[in-house]
Amino acid sequence: MKDPEQLGVLFAISLFLGMLVLLEVGRRVGTRRLRKDPEGARTGISAVEGSMFGLLGLLIAFTFSGAASRFDARRQLITEEANDIGTAWLRLDLLPAEAQPELRDLFRRYLDSRLLTYRKLPDVEAAQAELQHSIELQGEIWTKTIAALRAGPPGFTGSLLLNSLNAMFDIVTSRTAAARTHPPFAIYLMLGALALAASLLAGVGMAGAKTRSWIHVIGFAAVLSLTVYVILDLEHPRVGLIRVDAFDRSLIELRESMK
Repeated sequence: MKDPEQLGVLFAISLFLGMLVLLEVGRRVGTRRLRKDPEGARTGISAVEGSMFGLLGLLIAFTFSGAASRFDARRQLITEEANDIGTAWLRLDLLPAEAQPELRDLFRRYLDSRLLTYRKLPDVEAAQAELQHSIELQGEIWTKTIAALRAGPPGFTGSLLLNSLNAMFDIVTSRTAAARTHPPFAIYLMLGALALAASLLAGVGMAGAKTRSWIHVIGFAAVLSLTVYVILDLEHPRVGLIRVDAFDRSLIELRESMK
C-alpha cells in the first residue's frame, strides 16, 4: 500500500493532468458552439460558471481551514504531552527513595517508545506495534507506582502523582485520535470532481480567443492541484513536506534531561 505522501502526489498529478485535458476539451466544445451560434453561445454561461467556481472556492476554503486547524491541534498535543510527562517525572520525588530508580528507568523507556512511535511512520504497522509497547509500559508504570504508594507512609495517597500519570496516559489517546482524524474521502472526491468541472467550464470560456493562453491554462491547473496537494499534506504531517517533527524537540529535550 502506498503511503499518504505518495497518494497525495499521485492525486495532485492526476488532477493537474485531468484539468489540462478538460481545459482543452472545453475550449474545443466552446469553439464549436461559437461557430454554430455566435450570439447565443455565451448566453447563461456566466451564471453557471459563477456558481461552479463559487462552490469550488467554498470547498477549498473549508478543507484548507480544517486541515490547518488539525495541523495546529497536533502540534499543540505534542507540547501538552511533553508537559504531562515532565510533570509526572518531577512528581516521582513524592515516592519513597528506594522506589524511584525503577520507575525513572520505566519513564525513560516510555518516552523513548513514544518518540519511536512517530519516527516509524509512514510504516503504520511498525508504528502501531510501538504504540502497543508504549501502552504496555503504561501498565507497568501504573502498577509499580501503586505498589510504591502502598509501601509509603500511612495516610499518603500520592494523588498529585496519580493525576499526573492519568494526564500522561490520556494524552496518548488524544494524540492517536488526532492522527487518525481526517475528512471523509468523499470530500476529496468532490473537490477533485469540482476542480475538473470548473476546468471544463473555464475551457469553454477561453473559446473566444484565437490562440491558447498557456500561462492561464497551466497556471490555473497548477495552482488548483498544488492547493489540493497542500491540503492533503497538512492532513499527514509526519510523511509529507509540511511536518510537525520539529515540535518533537520538546520531547527530545525532556528525554535528555532525564538523567
